[in-house]
Amino acid sequence: MKKLKISILSILLCSFSLQNCSGSEGVEAPAPVVEAKKNFAGVWITNVASTALNSRGNIQEAVSQCERFGINNIFVVVWNKGRTLYPSEVMKQTFGVEIDEQFKGRDPLAEMIEEAHKKNIKVHAWFEYGFAASNNQNGGTLLQTKPHWAAKDASGALLKKNGFEWMNAFHPEVQDFMTSLILEVVRKYNVDGVQGDDRLPALPSHGGYDDYTVGLYKKEHEGKNPPADYKDAAWISWRADLLTAYFGRLYKEVKKIKQEVIVSSAPSIHPWAKEEYLQDWPAWLKKGYVDMVIPQHYRYNIEAYQQVLKQQIGFLEARDRGKFYPGILIQNADYNPSPEFLKQMIEENRRQGFNGESFWFYEGLKKFPEFFQNYNKK
Repeated sequence: MKKLKISILSILLCSFSLQNCSGSEGVEAPAPVVEAKKNFAGVWITNVASTALNSRGNIQEAVSQCERFGINNIFVVVWNKGRTLYPSEVMKQTFGVEIDEQFKGRDPLAEMIEEAHKKNIKVHAWFEYGFAASNNQNGGTLLQTKPHWAAKDASGALLKKNGFEWMNAFHPEVQDFMTSLILEVVRKYNVDGVQGDDRLPALPSHGGYDDYTVGLYKKEHEGKNPPADYKDAAWISWRADLLTAYFGRLYKEVKKIKQEVIVSSAPSIHPWAKEEYLQDWPAWLKKGYVDMVIPQHYRYNIEAYQQVLKQQIGFLEARDRGKFYPGILIQNADYNPSPEFLKQMIEENRRQGFNGESFWFYEGLKKFPEFFQNYNKK
């Protein structure tokens, strides 16, 4: 009878344990080891106003800094200024330029993945420029080589906004080009994710007046021209829906190659993102076209931050809250928030139920060593 009681006790212990129990009669199963789950903590690393990617040694230093500061997701730039920051066969064949000239002979993306994975930090390939061809270069190599890829405003001029010149995000060739870059990275590298931001998929809302897009609009609207008012609500939605459909196709193509790769976006806040850049990210979430959204909640006092965060929460369905993380500004040119303001933003995120955030950008981490030494250590 005594042995029977001991056996029953052993079975009960096994049933409550998270580990397999194969102990002998009369030996208690070990208590389950439960590790505290760290929050999502991201940071963007770029080649502008930073030397983090300038050498393998710098990458190692940046990764070590991220590990010390509790960062477990790195969004590393792989596409800007009409160049890739990895050797690209797509770019070589299409434009004759394999990699950003500064990084010729190296592969910063491969180096980042190798160094970050040693520290169990995830790496996301961030396609910063998206459908923007250049910045103050009149389209640069891309539009000099492919002038029919240019986006146009209502006057027929090259589409420009805030210094950026744009490719036509609605043109099938442009979409195929961008997709081929992203899929090239997914196939070639052991990335944990790929990301677009406020330029992917996006187009300034005063664009869409090129021949291709006008023809497509006429075909669907009984031969009528698109509204001259680029802020016309129906015209905004029609173009935003085209970009949403593109994102859906891109998402499926990525998942077809590697199901585990995270597809994320760091757009502007809604509805401004839709009104200004035709980005309808609440629709992306609802349709299941994105795994994670990190809107740019870049504000300069806690009251404004609380207000915009509350506003964005209003656009979320309950099922999508786990896919949403606020983007926090910690450096922009010579601006840094006060330590108290930074602490308040994190506290507000937790109060609203969000277990993580991503920081713009890496160099700003160094300005808050005391804060980040204790950040995300639970």
